[in-house]
Amino acid sequence: MGWFWAIIVGLVLGLIAKAIIPGKQHIPLWLTVILGVIGGIAGNAIARAAGVDATAGIDWWRHVFQLVMAIILVGLGDRAWTASQGSRHRA
Repeated sequence: MGWFWAIIVGLVLGLIAKAIIPGKQHIPLWLTVILGVIGGIAGNAIARAAGVDATAGIDWWRHVFQLVMAIILVGLGDRAWTASQGSRHRA
């Protein structure tokens, strides 16, 4: 069940990240989900290192770290995807 929830959280984080980043992103949904999952994992690691991964109630800081990492990864992933697609069309 852990992988199922990781995919759901990755989808949500990726879609929120795409909504926050200005302009249109060209990455496909599957890559959005993968980058969202990686952003969630990285955000958890940062929250753990900062000592805010297990607080009473909702772990708002952990979610903020996850979202920030997803925004960064989706932005970088979109640039890489666009660059790779552009080079394919020129060849």
